[in-house]
Amino acid sequence: MSGRLASLLLAALLSCPAQSHDAPHNQRLPVIRTAPDFTLTSQDGNRVSLHDFRGKAVAVTFIFASCTDTCPLLTDNMARVQDKLGSVFGSKVAFVSITVDPERDTPEALKQYAQNFGANLKGWAFLTGDPVVIREVERKYGVFAKKTASGDIDHTFLTSLIDPKGNLRVQYLGVRFDLEEFRGDLLKLLDEAE
Repeated sequence: MSGRLASLLLAALLSCPAQSHDAPHNQRLPVIRTAPDFTLTSQDGNRVSLHDFRGKAVAVTFIFASCTDTCPLLTDNMARVQDKLGSVFGSKVAFVSITVDPERDTPEALKQYAQNFGANLKGWAFLTGDPVVIREVERKYGVFAKKTASGDIDHTFLTSLIDPKGNLRVQYLGVRFDLEEFRGDLLKLLDEAE
């Protein structure tokens, strides 16, 4: 990670109202704020908004398809959780992966990326859009992205959990978070809604 990105990350953590996951297993996850809505374009070319997922627990991540470093690790982890969720995936739990490289990540590129990881597109949307709109979504979720001289993108890895009512509940920083805890938190948000 470059020093500049580390500085941006530190600034984001100090100024962002969101909290990382620290609730004991027997406590409710905190309500941070209403999750910022967005409308972007899916891997199938359809318009998708966050409010389309109301009634479901949603995990929002930020990736880019040509990444060869950390994005594949995060996406693979998410795919493993997708498989462990079984029948609730798609019907009650959804994943949304938003590109930080909208100039290169067309819907077709994102669809291929999704297929490479065995993403179940009945419950997982891969989104792109106008670069200005993408930057605004990144900002609202506390994600910073910067193109490097090599054309790669340095960005913060922040996975946000949103409850069925549309509230941002917790954010996981990085890609090496506990997948069972993550799955359990998604199910906990569903239990609250019943």
